Amino acid sequence: MGELTINVEGVSLVEFFGVNNNKFDVLRKSFPKLKLIPRGNKIKVIGNDQLIENFKSKVESITDFLNQYGTITPHHVAEIASGMRPSAPPKNKEDVILFGPHGNTVQARTPNQVKLVESVNNNDIVFAIGPAGTGKTYTAVGLAVRALKNRVIKRIVLTRPAVEAGERLGFLPGDLKDKVDPYLRPLYDALDDMIPHTKLNELMAQRVIEVAPLAFMRGRTIDNAFVILDEAQNATNSQLKMFLTRLGPSAKCIITGDLTQIDLPRNQQSGLFRALDILEGINGIGVVRLTEEDVIRHRLVKRIIMAYQKDNDTDDRNRTVPRRNET
Repeated sequence: MGELTINVEGVSLVEFFGVNNNKFDVLRKSFPKLKLIPRGNKIKVIGNDQLIENFKSKVESITDFLNQYGTITPHHVAEIASGMRPSAPPKNKEDVILFGPHGNTVQARTPNQVKLVESVNNNDIVFAIGPAGTGKTYTAVGLAVRALKNRVIKRIVLTRPAVEAGERLGFLPGDLKDKVDPYLRPLYDALDDMIPHTKLNELMAQRVIEVAPLAFMRGRTIDNAFVILDEAQNATNSQLKMFLTRLGPSAKCIITGDLTQIDLPRNQQSGLFRALDILEGINGIGVVRLTEEDVIRHRLVKRIIMAYQKDNDTDDRNRTVPRRNET
C-alpha cells in the first residue's frame, strides 16, 4: 500500500476538476481501487504503487492537454483515462457534429472522418470503408441524429445484417427482438451516447428512430429519412442491391463496412466488394476510405490492425479475396 500527493499546477482547477468535480469523477471511476482525496490543487492518492504511478501519468496527460488546448471535456478525460488518444477540441462550433447529453462532443476527429462528414454533406449515398475502431458507425450515427434534430429528415433507420461473427445466437430464448438485438447493440450504444435515455426510448416507441435487421428492409420505400447500413461487408450482393433500391427521393444513406472482417460463409460473396466496383464514380455517391491512422479506440488497436495486415498471407485472411470475383 502506497501513498502519494500530486500537485495540479499551471492549469485552471475549474477546467481540471470540472463543475461539481464532474471531470474528476470520470477519472475517479477509472481507478476504483485507489482512494483519491482532492484538496485545492492537491490530490492525495492511496493504494497500489503501480496504480498510483498509472494515475499520476493520467493526471500529467490531462494537464498537458489543458496546457495545449486550454479546455477539456469529461469525454476527453475518459479517453485519456482509458489509454486512448484524446481528440482535439473543436476550434469552433461549426466543427462539432453534435453535443451529447453526457458532456461529450461528437465530432470528426481525424482527417478522413472530416472527409466523411464533407462527403455526406455533398452526396446522398456515401460508402465509409475502413477497419475497426475508425469511427465509421459513430460518425454516421452522429450525422443522422444531427439531421433529425435540425429537422432535415423526419426519421432515422439503422440496420445491419444479422450475421454471426463466429458465435451462434439463434438458440437464445425470447422473441424475435430478443434474438436480433445482440447484432444491433453497437447501434444502440452509439444512440445512447447522443440522445438522453428517456428521449431515445420515446423516439423508438414512436418509430422516429428504427433499428432493424437488414432482412426487414425488403419491400419497403424509405423516404424523408437518414438511413445507415452498418457492417455492410456481411451483406450479400442481392441484399445490398435490395437495400440501395429502398431509398426514396428525400433519403440520405451511409453504408459502413470493413472488408477485412467478413463473417459470411465461405461460399457467399460480400456484396460490398461488388457495390464498390459498380457504383464508385457515380455522381451523388461518395466513397471515403479510412485507415489504421483513423483508429480512435485504445492505443493498442492500431497496432493490432497493423499486425493483422502484416499477417495477410495466412489462409484465414486470404479467404476474403476470392469472394470479389465469385459469381
